[in-house]
Amino acid sequence: MSLAMAGCRLSTSGGDVTAHPKSPELVDFDRRVVDYARRAAERAPYTPPSAADRARLALGVGSLLDGDRSGAERLLAAVGFRVTRLTDAVSGRRYDEVAAREQGPEARWGRLYVSAGAAVRWSVQVPHPVSDRDTEALGAHLMEGTPHGALVLAGAHRTAGRGDAADVAHRTDSAFHAIVLELQKRDLPGIQLHGFAKNGSRPYDAILSTGAARTASRDATALADLMEGRALRVCRGWSAPCPLEGATNAQGRSAQRRGTPFLHVELAPRTRADTPAADRAQAALATLLATWSDADRP
Repeated sequence: MSLAMAGCRLSTSGGDVTAHPKSPELVDFDRRVVDYARRAAERAPYTPPSAADRARLALGVGSLLDGDRSGAERLLAAVGFRVTRLTDAVSGRRYDEVAAREQGPEARWGRLYVSAGAAVRWSVQVPHPVSDRDTEALGAHLMEGTPHGALVLAGAHRTAGRGDAADVAHRTDSAFHAIVLELQKRDLPGIQLHGFAKNGSRPYDAILSTGAARTASRDATALADLMEGRALRVCRGWSAPCPLEGATNAQGRSAQRRGTPFLHVELAPRTRADTPAADRAQAALATLLATWSDADRP
């Protein structure tokens, strides 16, 4: 597997760059993530952030990833966002949440969650909450189950904007894309979760691809092997003519240009819902994330 990728570390010493909020929130992390993501079902109007707002948001996220919490808070405040330190009531794990401060248009730009006070070594991305049912819950479970991660969530239903404005997997003018780019700049591998309806032409449990790339990475092959080893039927987009290969995915294209590992993962309903097959799919994904989390990264 591809283990030699440079990590991004949140500073754990020096000055005020790691200052914790005075009153960290004790939360049910899984519920917090899922409740936010499922607001997309309301299909509230969506307007993309301006280029200036995307740039400020990216700078703020970059500062947070680089350990400058104070700088991140200043930059993010300029676009109506804040950083909140969360502690999960069950596991005790800490996360930093980047989210809109008010319930205005910014609230539908999405959110970022990162493991707090430690290296960030991978991301899981959820571009179509509600529309791709249960991908938001799977993203939260993967974030909870493996350290050193980042979870990027879209905040609007993919049909909420004018035309395809809210379909962030195929747009470059979204907060979602700006955040993913900041992660890719640091060579952090990412998994993007999607869902499809299983039918005669799609008899698979999972369709895996490397997005815009047409060749298999070791990580992609490893994930396919992990899933098939758990009795899941997988279509490998790099060696077979699979549907839904994500060749036009905006984040996949940017990953290809940068040479950043990116996996486009399409899951059938039974591998997303509360089923044994979903448990097996999650276990396979978590195993790959663990290799990224445990890598000895320069």
